[in-house]
Amino acid sequence: QVQLVESGGGLVQAGGSLGLSCEASGSIFSVRAMAWYRQAPGKQRELVSAITRGGSTYYADSVKGRFTISRDNAKNTVYLQMNVLQPEDTAVYYCAAEGSSRRTVVLSTFRPDYWGQGTQVTVSS
Repeated sequence: QVQLVESGGGLVQAGGSLGLSCEASGSIFSVRAMAWYRQAPGKQRELVSAITRGGSTYYADSVKGRFTISRDNAKNTVYLQMNVLQPEDTAVYYCAAEGSSRRTVVLSTFRPDYWGQGTQVTVSS
């Protein structure tokens, strides 16, 4: 099992920045990639960004150029730096981890095996 604990988030004005962190623990040797999802009220959960152990990244079109995903393998932590935030970025952000269920990880079709508890990001206009 893998446990994921998010931190960061909060309230920010439009145009501002926030950073999220997600620390993994447990059977982390099985984690091949990590990702950030978000879910706004009344909407489906969507993939925002993902990163492999080797550092390959994926971004949803809606956040390209504004969000940056990174990871510190030594700390088993993945980060999401969010800049130029807009009200439409308001959502609960979830950290996710993909294990070894498939031979090749394709970040754009991330398959989460583990989830964090979520952290609220609210952007005011």
